[in-house]
Amino acid sequence: MAQVSINSEYSEWASSTDAGERARLLQSPCVDVVPKSEGAASPGEPDSGTTSTLGAVFIIVNACLGAGLLNFPAAFSTAGGVAAGIALQMGMLVFIISGLVILAYCSQASNERTYQEVVWAVCGKLTGVLCEVAIAVYTFGTCIAFLIIIGDQQDKIIAVMAKEPDGASGGGPWYTDRKFTISLTAFLFILPLSIPKEIGFQKYARISLKLISPESLFGVAGCLEPGWAPLGMAPDKAGLPLGTRNSVLLLGSFLSVVGTWYVTAIIIIKYIWPDREMHPGDILTRPASWMAVFNAMPTICFGFQCHVSSVPVFNSMRRPEIKTWGGVVTAAMVIALAVYMGTGICGFLTFGAAVDPDVLRSYPSEDVAVAVARAFIILSVLTSYPILHFCGRAVVEGLWLRYKGMPVEEDVGRERRRRVLQTLLWFLLTLLLALFIPDIGKVISVIGGLAACFIFIFPDGLCLIQAKLSEMEEVKPASWWALVSYGVLLVTLGAFIFGQTTANAIFADLLA
Repeated sequence: MAQVSINSEYSEWASSTDAGERARLLQSPCVDVVPKSEGAASPGEPDSGTTSTLGAVFIIVNACLGAGLLNFPAAFSTAGGVAAGIALQMGMLVFIISGLVILAYCSQASNERTYQEVVWAVCGKLTGVLCEVAIAVYTFGTCIAFLIIIGDQQDKIIAVMAKEPDGASGGGPWYTDRKFTISLTAFLFILPLSIPKEIGFQKYARISLKLISPESLFGVAGCLEPGWAPLGMAPDKAGLPLGTRNSVLLLGSFLSVVGTWYVTAIIIIKYIWPDREMHPGDILTRPASWMAVFNAMPTICFGFQCHVSSVPVFNSMRRPEIKTWGGVVTAAMVIALAVYMGTGICGFLTFGAAVDPDVLRSYPSEDVAVAVARAFIILSVLTSYPILHFCGRAVVEGLWLRYKGMPVEEDVGRERRRRVLQTLLWFLLTLLLALFIPDIGKVISVIGGLAACFIFIFPDGLCLIQAKLSEMEEVKPASWWALVSYGVLLVTLGAFIFGQTTANAIFADLLA
C-alpha cells in the first residue's frame, strides 16, 4: 500500500510558527484548536464521532439546500429548457459526488478535520491563502444575496398589507419603499446579531427559524466558538456535550430540510393546479447557444456547494470510512437533486421565460401558501446572515493577524475595536450593494463562479493531485496516473467555469 506523507510536520507547509500564522480559515482566532490526534478515537475504539450515517445524510442535504433554490427555475430558462437543465445537473452531479469523496480521502491523508486545513496542508501556503480570500468573498456575496432575498419577500408581503396591485412600483408611502424596508430590517435585526464576538447565543434561534440556508454548516462546522464547537471537537472545548450538540444540530438540519421541501411542494402544487391569473411565457425547448448552458452553471454550483462543510461532517461520523462516506454523499446529492429538479422544472414550466430570478416573486402577492413560504425565508435569512458574516469576519481576522505577524495572545486588547470596525464595514457594504443590485440572479452569477472553485479546483483537483504526488511509490500504477489525470481535468474544468461565468457576470450583468 502506498505511504502518504502529507502534513507530517506543520512546519513543512508554513513559513511561520506564530499564532497568527496558525489562525486557520473560518476559525475564530481567539479560540484554541484541538489537533485531530487529540480528539480522535484511540486505536482500540471503533468510533471517531457521534454522527450516524443517516444523520450525516441529513446534514449534507441541509448544507446543499439553500437560497439558491429560488433561482433554479430561472437557471432552467437560461440553460434552454427542461432537457438542458436536467442534463446539466446530472453531469455536474458526477463531479460533485467525486469531489466530496476526494475531500474525505485528502482529510484522512493529511490528518486534518476542516476544509481549509486540508487545503493548507495538502496544497501549501499560497493556495491556502487564495482559498481564504475566495471564501471571504463568497460569504460576502452570499450576505448580499440574503439581503436581496429579504427585500424580494418583503415587497410581496407589503403589497398585500398596503393593498397595492402586483407590478406596482413607486407611488406608495415612503415607509413601503424597498430600500427603506431592507435597511430597517437589517439595522434592527441583523446588525445587533452580527456585532457580538461569538455566535453561540444564536444557535437556538437558528434551529427554530432557519429553514433555508445555502451555507448552514458554515456556522456549525466551520467556526469555532464556545457553546457551538465544530463537529468532532473535543467535549471540553464546547459548551454542549458531543451527543447533545449533534442531536441539536440534527434537529435543526431536519427542520431545514422539511422547510425546503415545503417551498418545493408549493411550487409543484402551483404547477399542477395553477391560479387563473398565472400565464406562462415562452417555454424554451433548446438552448440558444452552448454558452447559454454554461451561463446556468453558477446557480448549479451555488446550489450544490457543500464542500466546505463536508470535511467536518465526515470526521464527525462514527465510522469515517471512504466507502461509507461515498454512500452518504450519493444519497444526499440524490435528495438535493430531486428537490432542485422539482423546483426548477415546475417553476420554469409555470412561468416559462418570464420567470423571475427569485421564483417566489412570480407568484401573486395574495397567495397565502406562498406568503407562508416567504415568511419562513425571511426568518431564515435573518438568522443565517450573522453566521455567514461571523465566518467571513473570522477569515479577515486570520488574514490580518497573519499579515501583521501578531500572536493572538498579544493582540487581544485591540480585538473589540477591530471587530466592531470589521462588522460595520461588512454590514454597510453588503447593505449598500443589496440596495442597488435588486436582482439576486446577478449576485449568484458572480459567487456561483467561486462556488465552482470550491467544487472543482481547491479540494478536488489540486488536493487530489498533491495527495497522489505525495505517495511514496517507485512504480506508479495505472490507477495513480488515472487519478492524477482526473485531478488535472477537474482543475481545468473548474478554471474554465469560473472564468466563463465570472466574465459573463461582469460584462452581461453588472456592466449591462
